Amino acid sequence: MTGENAAPKDAPEAVPPIGDVAAIPSTGDPTKDRNLELILDIPLRVTVELGRTKMVVSDLLNLGQGSVVELSKLAGEPLEVLVNDKLVARGEAVVVNEKFGVRLTDIISQKERVEQLR
Repeated sequence: MTGENAAPKDAPEAVPPIGDVAAIPSTGDPTKDRNLELILDIPLRVTVELGRTKMVVSDLLNLGQGSVVELSKLAGEPLEVLVNDKLVARGEAVVVNEKFGVRLTDIISQKERVEQLR
């Protein structure tokens, strides 16, 4: 990486840049690796939630270019990253090469994710 977002040469890169795909490390057990490969192409719906609001149909129909919709969250609050409608992480909005992205700042623990299933 070069430019203003470049990490020092001796610092490990925590997150691959947008557009790069991190390789899934081998577990060393061929049976487990083969089992993991079985699910790698299963599609998931990933949603990043900025906030929510409720409005009546008449207000919705009056929206136009430049309209502002007030959301339930304050500016600067973490965004929620949901996979198949389940919270898996929180993060912050970033802009990279004029595209929006999300920098993950908090990954939900396995215990918390299992509790969501109940």
